[in-house]
Amino acid sequence: MRDSLFINGLRRELHRLGSRKMYIFGMVVVPLFVAVFFLSLMNEGLPERVPTAIVDLDHSSMSRSVGRSLRALQLLDVCREAESYDKALEQIRSGETFGFFVIPANFEKDALGGNTPTLEYYTNMTYFVPGTLSFKGFKTVAVATAGGVVKSTLVNMGVDPQKISSLVQPVVIDQFPLNNPWMNYAIYLAPSFTMATFALMIMLMTVFSITFEIKEGTSPGWLAANGGSMAQALLTKMLPHTVIYFVVGLGILWLLFGYSLFPLNGSLWWMIAATMLLVVASQAFGLFICSVVPNPRLSFSLCSLFGILSFSFTGFSFPVSSMYGFLAVFSWLAPIRYWFLIYINEALNGVGLYYSRYYFAALLLFPFVACLLLRRLGKACQNPVYVP
Repeated sequence: MRDSLFINGLRRELHRLGSRKMYIFGMVVVPLFVAVFFLSLMNEGLPERVPTAIVDLDHSSMSRSVGRSLRALQLLDVCREAESYDKALEQIRSGETFGFFVIPANFEKDALGGNTPTLEYYTNMTYFVPGTLSFKGFKTVAVATAGGVVKSTLVNMGVDPQKISSLVQPVVIDQFPLNNPWMNYAIYLAPSFTMATFALMIMLMTVFSITFEIKEGTSPGWLAANGGSMAQALLTKMLPHTVIYFVVGLGILWLLFGYSLFPLNGSLWWMIAATMLLVVASQAFGLFICSVVPNPRLSFSLCSLFGILSFSFTGFSFPVSSMYGFLAVFSWLAPIRYWFLIYINEALNGVGLYYSRYYFAALLLFPFVACLLLRRLGKACQNPVYVP
């Protein structure tokens, strides 16, 4: 008897899935589209050739040497030459450049005369990535120019040229970026934004499938088809969704590690397990919201608000350790936070399951928390009241 009720419940949900195009669009089309969008948007990796300008007020051989150094940088594209600070600032305001480098008048004369001229550079940090890259390029050239001026001054003072290098740069620094030596932004940002959108759509579609039963007044029939058991009703409703989400999640992982060849220094199986747990945890989060507020409009609003904010406070673009304490707490409430940490440990660092065990346990905790309010949701389904 119970087996037949379970099968009838599955058939009912499969029929509902096939009766609305919204399900296919929200469960399959949107997550895969976002994955392809972000991967194609950042397929070149680290942005290069940021448009910048130079303001040469000296027009000397030394200032021209500085200009050649700027143009030789891979990060910068010195595509404009401005006659003054005001003209260069106008180019930034019009969007033609993201920064400019100022060489003051009498630069060569002051440098060789020991009068310590000042090199200035300005970057537009409204656009964080190009602003940061142009700042890095400008600083590199400014430091190298300062070292060259010091070297020329010491040579003129009669210092042995073989000793100058140790005086100008007493410590040689070698940089070895681990696990992402290409400094590829896509390896860090594309998986996080793609999976965050995937988790958001899971929450929204879970809320949609449950609360619309209440809105349409079909929730008593939904319970009756499952023998009046709220747990079985949720199982028969969520199981087909879970299978579809898992297949979509596998497709996203293939796009990341198979098609885009992102580094996978750990186990692919643990990444698959993390994605499966992310699906279940996101469904549980949506179920929890439905139990607290069994109203379509309010549930959608809460899920959308939390899902969108999770892009900011889960550590994708700003470290959680540097956030205010009351904001950092919210980062641990989002399932995507734990998937992101597992991705860092498994895919990038390759450190093994031991260092991710707490993150897997946290994802497993979400379904248990959602089950605490099943009785409240069951009452709302037995006596559906829709408040617009």
